[in-house]
Amino acid sequence: MAPRRQQEIFDSTLTLLAEKGYDGLTIEAVAERAGVNKTTIYRWWPSKAALLADALVEAPLLDLHTPDTGTLRGDLTAVVGAIVALLTTPPSSDVAVAALAASAHRAELASATQRFFADRLARERPIFERAVRRGELAPDADPMTIMDALAGAVWCRAVFRGRPVDDAFVDRTVAMVLHGVAG
Repeated sequence: MAPRRQQEIFDSTLTLLAEKGYDGLTIEAVAERAGVNKTTIYRWWPSKAALLADALVEAPLLDLHTPDTGTLRGDLTAVVGAIVALLTTPPSSDVAVAALAASAHRAELASATQRFFADRLARERPIFERAVRRGELAPDADPMTIMDALAGAVWCRAVFRGRPVDDAFVDRTVAMVLHGVAG
């Protein structure tokens, strides 16, 4: 069972993270923005790191839907396109960058980030299972490595280099990774 206003709490958490960074994120500010008492938040989450971990995984702002286009290339192109949108469109881009920055220096947030990426990989796993059944991918291919290469390319290009990420970049990146997997 979750608090009645869980979604408002999660949305407030992520909005404040994007606006103020992790250091400026407080349970009191989340409670005020969500219109709940801070005791409600503490009843469900023992710390702001725990609250942020759940918000990252559960809030629809960062949700990625698992496509089923009928091909591995099509599915991966759709996923990478969704990652591009997430990392280049506010407010999700602001939340993602703030969460990454905060987790780099705080052990309690590193586990939240790991949980977020584990959840995403679990959601993406059906793409790879279908590709194996269709004969498009070897059964021993590592979905995590494939997704790390694809998502890492987008993070590097969009966030760290500040360069635009267009459809041609997405197509080239997916093609290169698939070529490497087939090699």
